[in-house]
Amino acid sequence: MSRVPRTTRALTEEQADAVRLARDFAAAEIRPRAREVDEADHVLPREIWAKAAGIGLTSFMIPEAYGGGGVADLVTQCLVQEELCHGDIAIGNLVTSGGFFAAPVLELGTEEQRKRFLTPLCSADPPLTALATTEPGVGSDAAAITTRAVREGDHYVLTGQKSWISNAPFADYFVIFATVAPGTRSKGITAFVVERDAPGLTIGDPMPKMGQRGIACAELFLDGVRVPAENRLGEEGQGFYGLMRTFDASRILIAAACTGLSRAAFDAALAYAKEREQFGVRIIDHQSVAFRLADMATKTDISRLVTMRAAELYDTGTPVTEEAAIAKLTASEHAMWCTWAAVQTHGGWGYSREFLVEKWMRDAKLEELEEGTSDIQRLIISRSLTRQ
Repeated sequence: MSRVPRTTRALTEEQADAVRLARDFAAAEIRPRAREVDEADHVLPREIWAKAAGIGLTSFMIPEAYGGGGVADLVTQCLVQEELCHGDIAIGNLVTSGGFFAAPVLELGTEEQRKRFLTPLCSADPPLTALATTEPGVGSDAAAITTRAVREGDHYVLTGQKSWISNAPFADYFVIFATVAPGTRSKGITAFVVERDAPGLTIGDPMPKMGQRGIACAELFLDGVRVPAENRLGEEGQGFYGLMRTFDASRILIAAACTGLSRAAFDAALAYAKEREQFGVRIIDHQSVAFRLADMATKTDISRLVTMRAAELYDTGTPVTEEAAIAKLTASEHAMWCTWAAVQTHGGWGYSREFLVEKWMRDAKLEELEEGTSDIQRLIISRSLTRQ
């Protein structure tokens, strides 16, 4: 039985409905398929994607003006993300992946671009999308992007390489970040929407991963890709601002996903400890196990608290780069610990594939790495402290 989270304030009727929808979908459609999707590796669970789209979970965060659910506040988005990822963090992240593509379009795009690129995401059969920033030699330092964008008349020509791009093997549209002024770091970063069939764009084979196999990643190779100027989001050099605003939100949403994963690990460990015996007594009656479960519950609640604080501040328009970093750092490292603790509580069986806890431990590691590693989050926080 899940330890249903409590919040410091009552949910609105709309929030409660959204949480209920996500929780029911996660229990009925996501959790039962988690092991199968992990074992398949690189195989898009299209039926889950289609069912999620049918009830609005793939587009709930997109404004109603474009056909979406209109859930604009990050607090509600985090509540939904936690529930989906309590079912399975890889599939949960897949279900809401359209929001990462939509964020820079909403932040930088014109009204015409928003209608053109976001309306299809709200259809009964939405395309998959991807956000492309990471490069082979450029991970968390987005200002150091080397992919070039050169203006030629009414087109830009993009040349470069991207790596570890989620959804790339199946995506129909990409937001690709490139520089129009090499050597100027953030000042030249510009965003473009690029279609999958653009000449010169090659998508590599799916990359083998430790965990979160429900989302396939691949490299992108851009060899003189011609992109219409009308597909540029914002002005030249505005891309970095849009990217940083997107990162603030996405790091908070990652923290919510991690909270859901920690909660899943706690639920599994608690259920196992109540059912199994060791030396003639229930495992949960061993003080070391009981204390471990207490630590899991504590870490999960702390993750939720810092995540919701960051989300609430984000919704007020307050700059939250530090709070977003704290939320992601805390929740991702707690998820890693909680999944380890769940494996430990299951003993030798935790190392087997009979239980999902070993998969969740593999899944958790990605969250300490993506959207800026834990070390990068600590760097962001420390730099904030030196400015105070």
